[in-house]
Amino acid sequence: MEGLLLDHPRSGRPKTITAEQEAAIVEATLRTQPADATHWSVRCLAAAREVSPATVHRIWRRHRLQPHRVESFKFSTDPEFVTKVRDIVGLYLHPPTRALVLSVDEKSRIQALDRTQPILPLRPGVPARQSHDYERHGTTTLFAALDVKAGRVIAQCQPRHRPQEFVRFLERIDRTSPRRHPIHLILDNFGAHKHPEVRDWFERHPRYHLHFTPTHSRPS
Repeated sequence: MEGLLLDHPRSGRPKTITAEQEAAIVEATLRTQPADATHWSVRCLAAAREVSPATVHRIWRRHRLQPHRVESFKFSTDPEFVTKVRDIVGLYLHPPTRALVLSVDEKSRIQALDRTQPILPLRPGVPARQSHDYERHGTTTLFAALDVKAGRVIAQCQPRHRPQEFVRFLERIDRTSPRRHPIHLILDNFGAHKHPEVRDWFERHPRYHLHFTPTHSRPS
């Protein structure tokens, strides 16, 4: 039994990085940054710690560290945050019967680009190819309303992003939706959604019910 517990020599080079060195590399990644850069790279940290880049890469993978990645966040200061979240989540999870729930948003400043040469189609072993240069045709704004239950999207592109264009999109929603059903719209706090012209439109269409997301939140 004592022989089973012995760690006999194995093939390959023995481990040269100690647990203390690994902890120091992890700590340096989390707590420090290089003098001439915003974050550590594999080669930069390897040179600073006098180890190989492969060693740093292995340690980062083991501890799931990705210094090159940055994600954004924003805390909402809306005093009605909890109430609004419960209202909207309730619409997603339990939409009203005989009613339509639409999550509405806009994507503005989309560049309308066209390649200078025709795109070459996909072939076996060869991906589709396009020219590296392009022509600009201005920008466009995509207005979209997602039917939460059916997964259907009502979409429209317009040249500008103003209350007038939003009203035109509401008219499109009204034309393409069942006439007798109430419609619940989930909207963010963009100024065009609360413009007097838009409020007047909703007053003339009482079947629409508005649900605004908390400040600094998005509809979907």
